[in-house]
Amino acid sequence: MTTTSLAVLVPLLPFLGAVAGLLLGRTAPGFVRPLAVLPPLASLVIAVLVAVRQGGDQAISAATELTPTGSVPIELALYIDGFAALVAVLVGVVATCVQIYSTGYLRDDPRYPSYAALVSLFTSAMLLVVYSGDLIVLLVGWEAMGICSYFLVGHYWETPEARAASIKAFLVTKLGDVPFLIGLFALATDAGSFRITTVLGTVASGGLHHPTLIALLLLAGVAGKSAQFPLHTWLPDAMAGPTPVSALIHAATMVAAGVYFVARLLPVFQASSAAMTVLAVMAAVTMAGSALAALAQDDIKRVLAYSTIGQLGYMTGALAVGDRGAAVFHLLAHGAFKALLFLAAGVIIHASGTNSLAVMSRMKDLRTRVPDAYWTMTVALLALAAIPPFSGFFSKEAVLGAAEHVATGHTEHAPGAAGWIVLVAGLITAVLTAAYATRLWLLAFRGRGVEAPDHGRQPVTMTAVLWVLAVPSLAFGLLYGPLPDWFDGRDLTPVLTTSVLGTGLALVGGLVTYGAWRQTTVLAARVPLGAVAAHPDADGGQVEAEAIAGHAPAFGDVAYAPDPADPGRLLLGPLHRHAAVGFHLDAVYTVLFVRPVQAGASLVRFLDREVVDTYVRAAGDLPRWLGAAVRRAQTGNVQTYVSALLAGTVVLVVAALLVATGA
Repeated sequence: MTTTSLAVLVPLLPFLGAVAGLLLGRTAPGFVRPLAVLPPLASLVIAVLVAVRQGGDQAISAATELTPTGSVPIELALYIDGFAALVAVLVGVVATCVQIYSTGYLRDDPRYPSYAALVSLFTSAMLLVVYSGDLIVLLVGWEAMGICSYFLVGHYWETPEARAASIKAFLVTKLGDVPFLIGLFALATDAGSFRITTVLGTVASGGLHHPTLIALLLLAGVAGKSAQFPLHTWLPDAMAGPTPVSALIHAATMVAAGVYFVARLLPVFQASSAAMTVLAVMAAVTMAGSALAALAQDDIKRVLAYSTIGQLGYMTGALAVGDRGAAVFHLLAHGAFKALLFLAAGVIIHASGTNSLAVMSRMKDLRTRVPDAYWTMTVALLALAAIPPFSGFFSKEAVLGAAEHVATGHTEHAPGAAGWIVLVAGLITAVLTAAYATRLWLLAFRGRGVEAPDHGRQPVTMTAVLWVLAVPSLAFGLLYGPLPDWFDGRDLTPVLTTSVLGTGLALVGGLVTYGAWRQTTVLAARVPLGAVAAHPDADGGQVEAEAIAGHAPAFGDVAYAPDPADPGRLLLGPLHRHAAVGFHLDAVYTVLFVRPVQAGASLVRFLDREVVDTYVRAAGDLPRWLGAAVRRAQTGNVQTYVSALLAGTVVLVVAALLVATGA
């Protein structure tokens, strides 16, 4: 079988698995789990085979005209270079792990069949984006992921939080997709084709007439899909969905699509220095702002959500300095350790009965309840904090090294200002990343107080997946040497200056956070405040916890504060309350957009009800009134008719006499 034929099967198999899962979910429930796991697993095997055959060398390109349009043709095209081959493998690995993990995590969920089918469809859509050689076909996968995210984030539609989060994710990403679609049409108009190879050829020959406008329109869609400032606010709220869905969205689909799109069409953006500078500023604000917000979050999943936003900022920062090799390298490394972080967090939530780090900090021996999650999450957090030799160190240093290269004027692929912006923001974020990673580890695993609840051993399908993902989280960064061909021949060896500086800042961030934790732990050792009550949640046996003042404590015989002093409060000081709510960006959007739209809707409703409906009702009432008047004259009494006739005759005679007399 040819490589092209094999590549077609990669997105097709999960799609067929999704269709079969939806059709057989109710009639043959025994097939649901095999249909959930086997198609993405087979797709992964084929994606590995395609990557081996492609070898990171010459890109595989094939196309057939999908439909004659009379103008710009739309083609069913494949374009598989080294980046596409590796990203497809990442998507396959994460999707397979998520499906296996979900068989245990959602084992008692009545809606598991539809959930598993949607995850497979989500996977298929992302693989279509990765392999597509035509921008319209890519757009199909792009939008299909938006629909899947809407249903998966809102999986627990019984809760208002899940309903609101799914709607918000859909609307915010669609807000970016409108200019994105306009940008695609403008790009195709200039290039005369939606084919990616033709577009890149047009850019190389200088045939792009509106590079800045097109690049900025496309960046709006990228900001929405990849949760970059200012369209990032949907991602933390999307944590209302099941934890495995969070792992899939954050590690390999949806948010990775925007970064991958820019990497694939980077010459389009490089054609405009203004667009590259905008991309650098967007990346810098996203990196630093999300890291500060992560340091103030109490929900463990929201910490990881803001962490994802910040790491995506590193990727867009690498693209802003013209180095797509570093961007995709960090995308791959981040995909491994972020999937591990979320799935390990799911095990911790499942075992502890809470999402709250504040409550976890009041439990002792939690790490002995979940040893697999403890060790694997430790590996993932070290990778996140970019501590050598974990994978995050190599990929993050590739980004910082690329920024330093541009800032010092060693390349003309991007403006020097963009290099300085990304470099400074990246170093600041390195400190903050190590700080919130250390804080999460200390609060989750070094708690003091009552015994952690014992819900028994976690299903092996959940714990085994953690160890599978721990391997690339630890060792993937070491592959920068054997895999240069897959990264445009880019030398990804860490630069000494940024390596020493970045690692030193990360260690400072971790040590300062540890010192702050020691201090706050002593101060908060005897703080009796509101109690913590637990209630069951639908999330596969997960038990969420709420802080309910005045109620009986859920754990032990002592009421512990649901929000004890933690290092984040001490480190951020007065900035903490602002960072905890995402620096009030949602409130700003409410004032600028939500309330005006609601006011406009109220005005339209008033005009429709009081003005338009008034005319509509009048149009119906007038004939009715005339009919009623005529009906009164039709009494059926002959004497009445004769009397009316005589009266009318008299009136006419008198009128005629008056007219004659006047004449």
